[in-house]
Amino acid sequence: MKATEGIQNYKAKVKECVNYCVKEIKLICKEIGGRESGSPAERKAQEHMAEELRKYTDHVEIEEFDLHPKAFMGWVIIVGLCMIASVILYNLGFALISLILTLAAAVCMIAEFLMYRQFLDPLFPKRTSANVIAVRKPEGELKRRIIFNGHCDSAYEWRYTYLGGGHCLVAVIAIALVGLAITLVSEIAAVATGHAMTAFDGGFWKIMGYVQLVWIPSYISILFFTHWKLVVPGANDNLTGCLNAMAVMKYLSDNNIRFENTEVRAVLTGSEEAGLRGAKAYAKKHYEECMEVETIFLGFDTMRDYDDMAIYSRDMTGTVKNDIRVCRLMKKAGEHAGLDLSFKSVFFGSSDAAAISQAGIPGATFAAMDPTPARYYHTRLDTADNLDPKMIEAGINLSLETVYLFDQEGLKETY
Repeated sequence: MKATEGIQNYKAKVKECVNYCVKEIKLICKEIGGRESGSPAERKAQEHMAEELRKYTDHVEIEEFDLHPKAFMGWVIIVGLCMIASVILYNLGFALISLILTLAAAVCMIAEFLMYRQFLDPLFPKRTSANVIAVRKPEGELKRRIIFNGHCDSAYEWRYTYLGGGHCLVAVIAIALVGLAITLVSEIAAVATGHAMTAFDGGFWKIMGYVQLVWIPSYISILFFTHWKLVVPGANDNLTGCLNAMAVMKYLSDNNIRFENTEVRAVLTGSEEAGLRGAKAYAKKHYEECMEVETIFLGFDTMRDYDDMAIYSRDMTGTVKNDIRVCRLMKKAGEHAGLDLSFKSVFFGSSDAAAISQAGIPGATFAAMDPTPARYYHTRLDTADNLDPKMIEAGINLSLETVYLFDQEGLKETY
């Protein structure tokens, strides 16, 4: 067989995998729909994916964990209510109480959103979610493990992204943050200079109270940030990531490829949209296993916008550094796949790889999403009709080149 025939056969097999991904995403969106974290719909989708993976892997397990799904986005409501009360109390002359409320709002935002801590969980109902773990074993001794990840759940709709796109979303958030900062500085200054009873001091302190009142509409607006009754279809975010991992397993099985010493694993996490809870649960339970042999974690998320594809070397609003060796491995694999991939930072939000990196397991994320963000992101527009097969194909090619390269070379300091 000529080399060109081999290449053509490879491309044909990848095309089959692309068609498989599109078909499965359409099926899940039609038959199951939105998949709220820890919901029966999320579990139904996971059971379907697990059944598919049993065709291509040696072992599949659904591993449960507990969580409080509304705690993560619930911080927005708490911040809005605290800030409204803070401004009102400041103008009534209680700057110290106002300061306490503003600090409480800031702590909730930092702990839940910037740090993804399980800070507010006791305040919200508990549910059970799960991770789907599928393993394709090596022929010989296990020396390396590569994990392909996508998350199965989908988000509550972000109302302002749907109504006005990414720029509207950014404006709502930015205005509220500016108001919080002004309020915090005013209250600290009032308390520190002995003007805690601001309503009776007049002058500058009373003016600052009026300035804070300007932000009341902004704080009211963020109370409606999340559309709690609408769970989006999540075709791109993140059925594309899940089906990418499944397509890797299908390709290896269909072509009877089994590596000598490299285990290939698909980990389809639950409840990523609830604060990376699935990835955190996986890292906690499987840390020792990941340390026994060279293990890397590749998160694939929202593979939709071809011109925006990138490897994310920093995550969790830029506060977490992913493993640079994994990033370089993916970049070199991308070159083999004909992709010129840059390194970027997740400047707003996070991905499952951040939880893995925080745990000390080498990991990184690949995504292809307009960072504005795009209007479909976390809205009802993220449907199966909005998929880009070209981008799905690029993700599969990158995944296959990465697993081949990792099997051959392992994780190196430089590439």
